[in-house]
Amino acid sequence: MPRRTVQPWHTVCYGRPVTPHSPPPADHDGSACREFFDAVSTFARLHAVKMYRVSVPLPEALPVLPCLDREARLHEGIPPHAAAYIEDIEGGGLHEVGCIPSRRRIEVDIASTAGEHTEASHARLVERLRARFPRHRIVVDGPSWLRGDRRVARACRARVSLRQILTERDFPSLHRAVDELRMVSSVMEKQSRVASWSVRTVTGPMLALGGFLSYQVLGMLTGSIGPVGVQALQYLTVGLLGAVFLYLGLKAVHLTEVAGRIWKRAAEYQLILRDRERLASVGRKAGPAPIGAVLSPRAAAAAGARR
Repeated sequence: MPRRTVQPWHTVCYGRPVTPHSPPPADHDGSACREFFDAVSTFARLHAVKMYRVSVPLPEALPVLPCLDREARLHEGIPPHAAAYIEDIEGGGLHEVGCIPSRRRIEVDIASTAGEHTEASHARLVERLRARFPRHRIVVDGPSWLRGDRRVARACRARVSLRQILTERDFPSLHRAVDELRMVSSVMEKQSRVASWSVRTVTGPMLALGGFLSYQVLGMLTGSIGPVGVQALQYLTVGLLGAVFLYLGLKAVHLTEVAGRIWKRAAEYQLILRDRERLASVGRKAGPAPIGAVLSPRAAAAAGARR
């Protein structure tokens, strides 16, 4: 009976024999994101890149950080992708664009760059993306009231703006502003806990008291409006009282969401500043770097021509 030959694990790659010096399998998502950034660099400057479960070759003088918003989602079923903070060369507006290769989807997040660009700059960006990526679906992710995006943006911009985080070099002042954001987030979270526990403690007794009083007081109106009318008023009173406490409970949960998003924004700013400081310490330019200079000579030439 012939002996069966078993190949070592390091000589097999996806069922195919390879030599010890063979290159690893290509990262298709990483390659697609690289091509996306290559095309975007012809009309915008990249300031920082956020990656989610993907590896993209990037210039060394470019801050890179994990995508905290995606990592903090309740569900993990999100395809690998990459996003970047970019600056429009013509108008100077800051935008956040992301590429999800497996879904052929390009996202433009407005909430994260609120107040950093004009409507004309946003419209120009969307038009260029549609022209350069006709086979992709362009999705504009606007601010959400449920997530408290506008409140988060106002709280963050009151301490430090995204443009300052990406371009200014007064790192001690920027770090102090980020620390203030963390403090604001902590205070919001503590207040949300107080409000949540207050609602939990008061809701039961107050509903019981409201129900008892409504039945005792409104019961005296039976002779004038009838039993059906009294019963309807009793249900309405208890229902309105319950709706008030439900609203207060939801506001507490909403404040917790806002506090978490401010904390994530502060953590993101902190990561960007640390990377910029590291790059500045080794003598490299930590500001906007044209990614096309590394990824594609043609994209670099186009970016230089636009400048």
